[in-house]
Amino acid sequence: MAKGHRSQIKRQRNMENKETRPSAKVSYARVSVTKACFVLDAIRGKDVQTALAILAYNPRYASSVIEKLLKSAIANAENNNGMKMENLYIAECYANKGPTMKRIQPRAQGRAYRIEKRTSHITIVLDER
Repeated sequence: MAKGHRSQIKRQRNMENKETRPSAKVSYARVSVTKACFVLDAIRGKDVQTALAILAYNPRYASSVIEKLLKSAIANAENNNGMKMENLYIAECYANKGPTMKRIQPRAQGRAYRIEKRTSHITIVLDER
């Protein structure tokens, strides 16, 4: 049986499972998961300089959001973990579904169509080579 109070045991367990890799996350980004995944698939596994170049010349809207997020993750790696930008690469990047905003579009003869404005939570995790 474990010694200590329940909160001490949980704190110890959380310290053991703590993620040490630098990361950045944007919540409620106004882009659908499928559109964000097209861009994320293009940069997954690449080093950060190559990924920034890909994002700069990608015409999709999601690439501008992900470029800003990647720069934030790089800054986190340099300032919080003391890593060099030249050694970093994208270990993980994924988009999870966020809440959907429901809106109404008026149509002919008094009908109403529903418009779904989808959001996503995008995460980038970096690692050192």
